Amino acid sequence: MACDPEVSMREIVDHLAARGYRRPGFMSGAKALSTGLGRQRCFAENWRARGVAQVPELAAGAYDFPSAEACLRQYMARTPAHERIDVLMCENDVLALGALDVAQREFGLRVPQDLAIAGYDGVGLAGMSMFDLTTYEQPMSAMVAALVDMLLGRREPASLTLTGRLVVRGST
Repeated sequence: MACDPEVSMREIVDHLAARGYRRPGFMSGAKALSTGLGRQRCFAENWRARGVAQVPELAAGAYDFPSAEACLRQYMARTPAHERIDVLMCENDVLALGALDVAQREFGLRVPQDLAIAGYDGVGLAGMSMFDLTTYEQPMSAMVAALVDMLLGRREPASLTLTGRLVVRGST
């Protein structure tokens, strides 16, 4: 069960483009998850439809704070300031929170003025004032209810695509 990446990424890109961002990047985690690959593909496709030929990938390799921090740190060190992305979409909120922390603490970037950051999932920490992270919130209650129904035999086991919602906060 997951949110439809075509729908969610279209909503996210529409929001980011409306805010004036034009140099997007995507931070990925582990390459083994099809949900993440779908998010990345759909994010890039939506930007291509807006005339952005290339969306740089920042590959964290794992889904944790230290990996996100190291990934953004390396990107910042190797990329001249005038060539840097102006908005970073992260495959999930954990990556976004790690990137947000290192962007502000180590590089003194103002979020969203210098670098906007968005995540995906809707974890509780994202809404805390110290992070104020824009995220795409997955419908966890509906996902759990459908899974329980399948496990108890009240519903045929099947792959489901549910609709979440974009939660806009101060990071974009």
